[in-house]
Amino acid sequence: MTDPSVLVGAEHFSDAAVYRLRDDLAIVQTVDFFSPIVDDPFTFGQIAAANALSDCFAMGADARTCLNIVGYPDNVLPMDVLAEILAGGAERVGFAGATVVGGHSVRDQEIKYGLAVTGTVDPARMLTNAGARPGDVLVLTKPLGTGLVTTARKKGNCPDPVLQGAVDSMRALNLSAGDGARELGASGATDITGFGLAVHAGEMAAASGATLAIELARLPLLDGALGLATSEHHSRASKTNREHASALIQHSSEPETPLLEFLFDPQTSGGLLVAIEGSRADALIARCADAGLGQAAVIGEVMAPGSASLVIR
Repeated sequence: MTDPSVLVGAEHFSDAAVYRLRDDLAIVQTVDFFSPIVDDPFTFGQIAAANALSDCFAMGADARTCLNIVGYPDNVLPMDVLAEILAGGAERVGFAGATVVGGHSVRDQEIKYGLAVTGTVDPARMLTNAGARPGDVLVLTKPLGTGLVTTARKKGNCPDPVLQGAVDSMRALNLSAGDGARELGASGATDITGFGLAVHAGEMAAASGATLAIELARLPLLDGALGLATSEHHSRASKTNREHASALIQHSSEPETPLLEFLFDPQTSGGLLVAIEGSRADALIARCADAGLGQAAVIGEVMAPGSASLVIR
């Protein structure tokens, strides 16, 4: 399908679609939902909503309205559990300055919840994963490791404080990160979620016609996650992410294996990867810290296109 008002579609695996309404206004649309990764229904609702909203923030957009997407076994579980899930989602939506205006539910054997999000942005100020420029640095706004932590928890191997750190990170919004990236003139951004840092960064590199260099030693990690980076805690997604990313990566030296796993670990409600001028990176990191994203960090740089999409140092 072709439409000249579609500014961003599916061509570069962007985080959201952008449709121009007038020269200074476009709508941003995205959808995301999944099954529970934590036991508490309110917390699950918060995480799922934060995850869906993040796609909007990655485009430098303001979230406006949200529609609930629900699969629920109402013939098995009481409705008050669903009410808690929806309340958790509504809390995050309200914190983002948006409004839940309805939704749709179906009976399902497994709980599923998420949002369809509509936002707005000035097309002249929107961010995409195709804007990274050689000379930019790469800022990651949240620590990595949610996949390892939640998989370890399912196997009874994750201490409560480590899980709590992951939960706090997953339900934190990338609102200030997206606003800061837009206002500080970032070149591009993308949301790090289920395909992991390596695949999402590879998509940014391909869309931007550049090579991204990532320094393993500078990756921010969830507290306690490094000790869980063992093969028994690798999810199916981490394995497929590794397989997909292997063709994209060039190693400048033999990397430390436990840290390498964080490139492929699937993230739930992960951070934004922002390409921005080095002189503005500290200001973006400070904006993130003020909003509770205290582990935002520079993790690499954008280089001229080379033989590989990603260089791992």
